Amino acid sequence: MRHRKKGRKLGRDKNQREALLSNLVKSLIFYEEIVTTQAKSKEAARFAEKMITLAKDGSVHHRRIVLKFIHDKKVVNKLFSIVAPRYQEQKGGYTQIIKLGYRQGDSALMCKVRLV
Repeated sequence: MRHRKKGRKLGRDKNQREALLSNLVKSLIFYEEIVTTQAKSKEAARFAEKMITLAKDGSVHHRRIVLKFIHDKKVVNKLFSIVAPRYQEQKGGYTQIIKLGYRQGDSALMCKVRLV
């Protein structure tokens, strides 16, 4: 049973899933919008919200926590200097998921995730 278990497995083992989510969040912060499947978009939005919340404080400790997840100094610098100050007064809801329709190859529901 999956009682009280958060997150989706996305058909991958732990290391692949962490790498996938890290890259999705990195792309979301860098480009400020990405297009992916619905399950991946929901997970990416969850982690992006956490990273933005950590970046709003701006401490060295939180920068190191974010660097542990994202692994790209340019993206982390953009997150702390440009993205986080935008949401300083906001308490949450930094991302928006927009459904685009079904992909032709496998009929997966595609969504656009963007920073509000």
